[in-house]
Amino acid sequence: MNITLKRIVGAGLLVGLLTATASMRAAEDLEAKAKEAIANFKQADAGLAKLFEKSAGYLVLPGVGEGGFIIGGQHGDGLLYENQKVTGKVSMTEVSVGAQAGGAKFAEVIFFETKEDLAAFKNTKCELSAGAKGSIAASGAAENAKYEEGVSVFTLPLGGAMVAAKVGGQKFKFEPLKK
Repeated sequence: MNITLKRIVGAGLLVGLLTATASMRAAEDLEAKAKEAIANFKQADAGLAKLFEKSAGYLVLPGVGEGGFIIGGQHGDGLLYENQKVTGKVSMTEVSVGAQAGGAKFAEVIFFETKEDLAAFKNTKCELSAGAKGSIAASGAAENAKYEEGVSVFTLPLGGAMVAAKVGGQKFKFEPLKK
């Protein structure tokens, strides 16, 4: 019986170690993807570099998948940056209804105009409505960008094709990094 208990405890420790290792790899992978997405946004529009430097903070979603046929959805995980440092993980989900068909993948960055806008995002279950328009990152787009309701949103297509005239809103869940 003593040997069986040791095997159970050993197996439990092994599962815990493997889970922790996988979680750490996933976090490192997300950070690498976010850095790559930031570089891609800056390459698509050099003017975005100012927003990355001067905004109160920004959220980078390096790979948002979307798809639908009449009823659709989006999902992506990302990182929240303040003072150029990662302060939390964010997951975004959207369910929408309307004339839509296809599937696509894109990167998204959301810039926060003030510290108050950033704090409101972190302290509430934030939802961006269809009224918060996103600009496709392209040369010169950042020059004309304006904050609406404290945010400025840019997307960068990564693949696929999606045609949509829909109603829905992105919902975000913020988890601060554990110190």
